[in-house]
This record gives sequence, structure tokens and C-alpha cells, in this order.
Amino acid sequence: MNEDDSDAWARAVAGDGEAFGVVFDRFAPRVQRHLHRLLQSTQDVEDALAIVFLEAWRKRATVRVVDGSPVPWLLVTATNVANNVRRSGRRYQALLDRLPPVLPTDGGFDAVEESEVVAAMRLLSIADQQVLTLCVLEEWSEREAAAALQVRPGTVKSRLHRAKRRLADRFGAMTAGSLEGISHGL
Repeated sequence: MNEDDSDAWARAVAGDGEAFGVVFDRFAPRVQRHLHRLLQSTQDVEDALAIVFLEAWRKRATVRVVDGSPVPWLLVTATNVANNVRRSGRRYQALLDRLPPVLPTDGGFDAVEESEVVAAMRLLSIADQQVLTLCVLEEWSEREAAAALQVRPGTVKSRLHRAKRRLADRFGAMTAGSLEGISHGL
């Protein structure tokens, strides 16, 4: 590390952000090359580089400087960060592997945009919106919805039928078959 680098590091330790920028500009390419050897993804390298220098800034007062240079500390920290990134990636992949596979849809109701459903529901009466929300979205039984709305279960049943039919009319014949067969879940 030359005299200018030592001075920049000393000023960075004192809290000078511009001096830390000089240190970053000076040593980031070297740390980045090291990270490229340890990580496969360019995005992971960029993220790890940012973490290394964030830690250098946070811990600047306690960074061990060897022969006037923070490079050994930066490289050791980069190795630790790369290990954390790889470990996190393995855990994420293990989670994805445990999820059930996504099955292709037949283009029925699942293909309808959520915003279209919300817009169509807004066209319904408040009573129909309430019964659809309780019975379909919240999956309450007709009896539970009737108690909450303080109406008879038969009223809930007829409102639910009418509301589904109105939604079906909105989305056309293809979607109507999907909606008519639904008792719970939109």
C-alpha cells in the first residue's frame, strides 16, 4: 500500500466517506477478482463485493491492517461472504426442491388476471361481494357466513349462486364452466 492509500485508509477510519471511496476504488477490483474465483454468478459477485465493503465501512475502526494495507482483511472477509452466499444458495435450492411442481393450467379460470376479477367483483352489489368474500375467498361455510351477515343460510346460498353467475357472465362461457363448479376458492 502506498503512502496515499495509507492516508486514505486513515481518513476513512476517521469517518471520511470520500476517503473510503478512494479505498474502494483502489481495492475493489482486486477483491472482485477474488470473488469471481469463489462464486459462479456475476450477480452474486456484485452482491458479495458490496457486502465486503459495507462490512469494511462498519468495522473500519477494528479492521486489522497488515503492513499498512487492509487488503488481507478484505480478502478474508470476501472469502467468508462468498461462503455465506454459497450456503444461502444451497438452502434456497433445497427449499425449491421441496416445493411441489407447478402444473400447467388448462387456460380456464386460472388464466384470468386477478385485476379483472377484482374489477368484476366491484360491479356486484355489496351483499354479493360480502358473500363471495366470506364463502369463496375466506372459505367459510354457508352457515358461518349466514351467522356473520345475520341472514339465513338459504339467503347466503342464493346470493352466492347469483354472484358466481354474474362473475361467470363477465368472463364468458369458458370461465363460466370453471366458476359453476367451484364451491370454495376462486
